[in-house]
Amino acid sequence: MATRKLVLMTGAAGMIGKQLQHFLRERYQLRLMYHHTVLPAIGDDQVIIGDVRDLATVEKAVEGVDAVVHLAGDPKVNATFESVIENNIRGTYNIYEAAHRHGHPRVVFASTNHVAGWYEVLKQYVTPDMPVRPDGYYGASKAFGEALGRWYNDAFGLPVICLRIGSYLDRPTNVRNLSTWLSPRDMAQLTWRSIESDVTYGIFYAISGNTRRYWDISDTQRVLGYEPEDNAEEYAAEIEGRAR
Repeated sequence: MATRKLVLMTGAAGMIGKQLQHFLRERYQLRLMYHHTVLPAIGDDQVIIGDVRDLATVEKAVEGVDAVVHLAGDPKVNATFESVIENNIRGTYNIYEAAHRHGHPRVVFASTNHVAGWYEVLKQYVTPDMPVRPDGYYGASKAFGEALGRWYNDAFGLPVICLRIGSYLDRPTNVRNLSTWLSPRDMAQLTWRSIESDVTYGIFYAISGNTRRYWDISDTQRVLGYEPEDNAEEYAAEIEGRAR
């Protein structure tokens, strides 16, 4: 039997990480990086406790892995500048730099729709090739992560996939989610397809196959081979009924 790839996941105790590891464990051996909260290891999980803001710790975590799924950071849309500087900007730099120093594993970077969130304020349809237009410090910090990944790819050949994650929820809960929802199993598919892709750099919207979407996932489908399993429209009648 072929040896499973070793995948490092940062932010493994976060909302996405704790569910995503369940889906990915069937495909990969996982090295899970925790900070404050540490979940019990399952099977052959490897566990590292540390802070992505510390480069030496990140270097140890990256050694020997085939891919990195970088989820750690401050996920609050209204995060302060001081927080995103340390948790999102410094932390993401450390991931790229450690990967560059240790074998160039593929990096799957958890970006966000808020990189282009101001288009949503203006009610414009968005494609991933449009200029970034963040709606706050959080979105701007993720735009930095996309741009830094582009440079590490151009300058050093580090493979980087940026996923602009929508509304990650077990199920949509409001009218906006009918356009923006990303289900856990669709997030899992997007992640493993990004790990297995031969694309050296790309930015892709990460949402389910929502009928009402206003973020373009055509490249996500064509380039990554993504086949969404879920569609928020299945919940439309229930959600719109509550909203009346």
